[in-house]
Amino acid sequence: MNWLTNVVRPKIRNILRRETPENLWIKCPDSGHLVFYKDVEANQFVIPGSNYHMRMGAAARLKSIFDNETWYDIALPEVTPDPLKFRDERKYVDRIKDARAKTGMNDAIKVGYGKLEGGAVVVAVQDFDFMGGSLGMAAGEAIVRGIELAVEKQSPFILFAASGGARMQEGILSLMQMPRTTVGVQMLRDAKLPYIVVLTNPTTGGVTASYAMLGDVQIAEPGALIGFAGARVIEQTIREKLPEGFQRAEYLKEHGMIDMVVHRHDLKATLARLCRLLTKAPMPEVIVESEPEPEPEPVVAEIIPPTSDLPVSAPAPAPVAAQTPAPAAPSA
Repeated sequence: MNWLTNVVRPKIRNILRRETPENLWIKCPDSGHLVFYKDVEANQFVIPGSNYHMRMGAAARLKSIFDNETWYDIALPEVTPDPLKFRDERKYVDRIKDARAKTGMNDAIKVGYGKLEGGAVVVAVQDFDFMGGSLGMAAGEAIVRGIELAVEKQSPFILFAASGGARMQEGILSLMQMPRTTVGVQMLRDAKLPYIVVLTNPTTGGVTASYAMLGDVQIAEPGALIGFAGARVIEQTIREKLPEGFQRAEYLKEHGMIDMVVHRHDLKATLARLCRLLTKAPMPEVIVESEPEPEPEPVVAEIIPPTSDLPVSAPAPAPVAAQTPAPAAPSA
């Protein structure tokens, strides 16, 4: 028994652990049901059944927005990685290395340029998996670079916000990105270009207090948490109980803080329609294929064969020409 317990069983467990991916199943935060990861991924990270919108990575988000799932990745300016030599429980540079290894991104924001239903757009996406999508110098540079590209290309600028706020490890340099990105938004307005913001779960802190709430059109995904401070902090400050659903997308729309709540499956079509309306671009021609008219059926003459009971008439005689009488002979 000791040999089976101490040697064989651990080997079997290691084999099963290697063959089973860690993310094979996902537990729905809303219903608590386990869902197959591939089904969620194929459904744009929306849980089938409960309709809960999971967080979506930057690459997957860009893939779902651009035509033919293709776009140009925009090279972003380099910044000083750790200007304050910050350290809490761990070094700030170590946290950045871990986030880069986890997401494959250089920082929290990815910018792409491509076609959205035929129209050129610039799209910036915050990835919450990169240190909570926090706003630092690199993220601020990414937003400004995306805005500059939109002005250069005379294209709409679309931003997907997902953040816990400013990156405290960079101190005042992080907070400086709030007014800096706000000035960038003003560049879009001066150029008369649309700025559309999509608020995803969660969007909080300094991001909400700056560029995330300055869009010409404010869209939110269903159930997204949107606010500045947390609900518990607000309740402790005002010493009142907050209403149910406070800071959720539906609550904000009901109280006029955002323009619309759009399901993720309808997001691409909605963004394309808004871009056409705001840029006065021609709407795509809708071709309605009419059903071909049915060919007329051939008319067959009905022939009734003669029977013995019916008299058969003889053919009529041919007409005879009238004979003119010969003239009389003259008398002697």
